[in-house]
Amino acid sequence: MFKTIADPADCEVRSVIRFLNAKKVKPAEIHRQLVEIYGENVMTDGMVRKWVPQFNDGRTNVHDEARSGRSSVVNDGLVAKVNEKIRETDGSNKNAF
Repeated sequence: MFKTIADPADCEVRSVIRFLNAKKVKPAEIHRQLVEIYGENVMTDGMVRKWVPQFNDGRTNVHDEARSGRSSVVNDGLVAKVNEKIRETDGSNKNAF
């Protein structure tokens, strides 16, 4: 029995996938080995099958790529308006809190 490793970083798991894929290990076997060492919650077989072709296509980076995500609604104008409102009510609501 092997010692299991809890809570591995995503890049660690992807590095293992990249390594085993370079050794021509099939995705199902890669997944089996990942589960053996990292436990049942490591990564799904489908995600392993997603990463293998990316490495075969030349990807070398095992880290997350930057994503645009949701843009922030906070801007300099909004901050100025909030500061203005705070100053307006600062003297009149001293006991409000």
